[in-house]
Amino acid sequence: MSQCSPLKLHVPEPTGRPGRETDFSYLNLSPAGAVRRPAIDTPPLATVDVADALVRVLDDDGHAVGPWDPKADPQLLVAGLRAMLKTRSFDARMVVAQRQKKISFYMQSLGEEAICIGQVLALEPDDMCFPTYRQQGILIARGYGLVDMMCQLLSNDRDPVKGRQMPVMYSSRRHGFFSVSGNLGTQYVQAVGWAMASAIKGDTRIASAWIGDGATAEADFHSALTFASVYRAPVILNIVNNQWAISSFQGIAGGEAATFAAHGVGNGIASLRVDGNDFLAVLATSRWAAERARCGFGPTLIEWVTYRGGAHSTSDDPSKYRPADDWQRFPLGDPVARLKLHLLATGALTDDQCTRMQQEVDEEVVAAQKEAESYGSLASGHVHDASTMFDDVYRDVPAHLVRQRAQQQA
Repeated sequence: MSQCSPLKLHVPEPTGRPGRETDFSYLNLSPAGAVRRPAIDTPPLATVDVADALVRVLDDDGHAVGPWDPKADPQLLVAGLRAMLKTRSFDARMVVAQRQKKISFYMQSLGEEAICIGQVLALEPDDMCFPTYRQQGILIARGYGLVDMMCQLLSNDRDPVKGRQMPVMYSSRRHGFFSVSGNLGTQYVQAVGWAMASAIKGDTRIASAWIGDGATAEADFHSALTFASVYRAPVILNIVNNQWAISSFQGIAGGEAATFAAHGVGNGIASLRVDGNDFLAVLATSRWAAERARCGFGPTLIEWVTYRGGAHSTSDDPSKYRPADDWQRFPLGDPVARLKLHLLATGALTDDQCTRMQQEVDEEVVAAQKEAESYGSLASGHVHDASTMFDDVYRDVPAHLVRQRAQQQA
């Protein structure tokens, strides 16, 4: 007869809750510059140690150290800072617009701006991104118009998707931005399929897929990893581990027992675990993964360790499930402040130039909002006519829909 105690179900719990400071020691951080940089053609199983450590480039003084230093052009880094500042300014004004009932819903990327912007600057303009609802920085870095983005949020007469998507679920084929899906796991499957098609056609383009830590528990995630590994799809598989899904801690999705990057290694995919608030680390590892994919060495899975600075959405109150000051205490800091410190330390920017840059992006966002709202908003009573919902969907509208439209208009 067994001498074991009665079984108990283990349910992961965060180390911090409202009224109790989070102990972030669970993150397993590595010193800046301490993690090795494998060769581009390294076998997936040889990345086990990198999937467990944390790639970092910037030290506490803003200096770039170690083998992952991308030796980036200072002007590229300045462009990255501008895109991050613009994204943060855009987010802040759109949250206020939602509170003013001009839009119905919004999701900001506060604290996560470096990840998508750093990666997109490592990609080619025609590489296809399959984002979540926190990668608006991709569009901003690729030059998509702020007015068009805001009109989609306002669902007005200039809305590029004509009111058929929730706010923040942008779509722009011309800017390599696949339509955002509220069910995040689907982006992985579609990205891997797109990448496989690129390889079948003998193209040179690669795909970049995005998912949150919570959605790694979805079946789509695991199916995508199998196909990516078996067919060596030219794709970068990004997991944004911002510590929280809607209200559940990342441990519920499996982050307590192992790193999320370990999922990649276990599926035969080269994997990295990276400081997502270190812009230079993001740029360097994204370049590594992009080159690996483009040279035919297969996919790379990257776990980006970061923190969701704000609410999950404007429908969420994070103070109900985590300490209110968690973001200020997060040990990896603020990605905008860290890149700014680096640019100041290297002389690429001065304090005055940083201040002027902030003023310029704020003015640009304000001007775009004024123009976008001139085309209508929820506050002005704008609603799309339901009779147009099937326009531009079918080449030949099915007969039953023609009859239903006629009945509705009668």
